[in-house]
Amino acid sequence: MASEVEIANRALQRLGAKSITNLSDDSRNARAVNLAYESVKLSELRKHPWSFAVKRAQLAASSTTPLFTKSNAFPVPSDFVRLLSQDPEDLMNSNDWQIEGINIVTNDDAPLEIRYIYDVTDPNIMDPLFREAFAAKLAEELCEEITQSNTKKADAFIAYKEIIAEAKRVNAIEKTAEDPPEDKWVTVRL
Repeated sequence: MASEVEIANRALQRLGAKSITNLSDDSRNARAVNLAYESVKLSELRKHPWSFAVKRAQLAASSTTPLFTKSNAFPVPSDFVRLLSQDPEDLMNSNDWQIEGINIVTNDDAPLEIRYIYDVTDPNIMDPLFREAFAAKLAEELCEEITQSNTKKADAFIAYKEIIAEAKRVNAIEKTAEDPPEDKWVTVRL
């Protein structure tokens, strides 16, 4: 069973640092990991449309409408990290959606159906390669504070780049290919 502590200890192992038993331990390493863990995780989730982190939702319109241009505002879910295209197989993304603060503003009516990356809190849901990439990024972020070594930080960065590339490649293989949207110059001819 994967856990936050396992990911943290994998990061610390990459740095040659002492492991922890809990993120709330009263140790230098635990405090450093605890401070960085959530922000690094959210950054890594936001960087790529990870298959394991995709969710769908139907949003109700807010009672407060936008002041101008758009007619409806839809508050994003509390676990929202990144908006994805509604249908990955649709070549023409004709949605007029814009994210403003914690709302999606649009002229569409309720309910608004969205696909999004959510804040995965259970490491067991995370793809094993994502967990490894997350641990490598965490190691890179913690390196300066824990080791004070620029060489180790450079090594951690290189390891992260290699692992994240592999994780993205495997993730891309496991889902259907997304065709790029057709250029307006092409569709106008039809």
